Amino acid sequence: MNPDDLRSCLFVPATHPERFDKAMRSGADGVILDLEDAVAPAAKAQAREAVRGWMDAGGRALVRVNPPGSAWFDDDMALCDRQGVLGVVLPKVGDPRDLERAASCLRERKPFLPLIESAAGVANVERIAAWQGVARLLFGPVDLAADLDLQGNEDALLYFRSRLVLASRVAGIGAPLDGPSLEFRDLHAVQQASDYARRLGFGGKLCIHPAQVPAVNRAFTPDDAEYAWAERVVDGARGGEGVFMVDGQMVDAPVIARAQRILARAGRAPRSDTGH
Repeated sequence: MNPDDLRSCLFVPATHPERFDKAMRSGADGVILDLEDAVAPAAKAQAREAVRGWMDAGGRALVRVNPPGSAWFDDDMALCDRQGVLGVVLPKVGDPRDLERAASCLRERKPFLPLIESAAGVANVERIAAWQGVARLLFGPVDLAADLDLQGNEDALLYFRSRLVLASRVAGIGAPLDGPSLEFRDLHAVQQASDYARRLGFGGKLCIHPAQVPAVNRAFTPDDAEYAWAERVVDGARGGEGVFMVDGQMVDAPVIARAQRILARAGRAPRSDTGH
């Protein structure tokens, strides 16, 4: 698993090891075994042992640990030193020092995917994105809205989402992953939310149910029409002209760059799940 290629990441409660292999077959680009929000305090040790046992049998996945300063953090990070842990999802990141503390617990470097879900995290998001070892930023809209006492529709979080997109681009890392849709039974709503995040510049979305995965993958994979347009633009650019026309529209350097990114995304993603 390359963190740059993630469109969909599926959370699985670490207290349900019977779901781990099913999650791996869901079509999600990444699976996150969750030791934090999905696990009650009394079940934290049991959840760690479930992850340990599955990885001892050859399993490989991302792991969301409990936040720095929590009673379970040190034990969670000790678990993350295992070979089967492909990366660390670190919640409640408000400052690069949270990442430094987590990284100091590991003997070998692993990619970090910090969750930005607080006012402090948004205020320091540029520094967090630029921290060496961060692969992608993850957005936590529910916790952020609670922290800021926000109410209303998606527009209330537009500024904060855009901060993550901008910080990721400036830091030279992959586009961030948007938070999960809570309406996991309403797949039309999942598709709409995924399309909205894609328009804002996100590169993927977190999932809380396997049924969400196909809609998320479709939204973040160029469809046939977009792919064909990008091919025409890149083919036209090979002629060496500074400015030319494709489909009646002027094409210059920024348009060529966008077309190249579309082809790069399409090249990383299986064409079979675009829905076309």
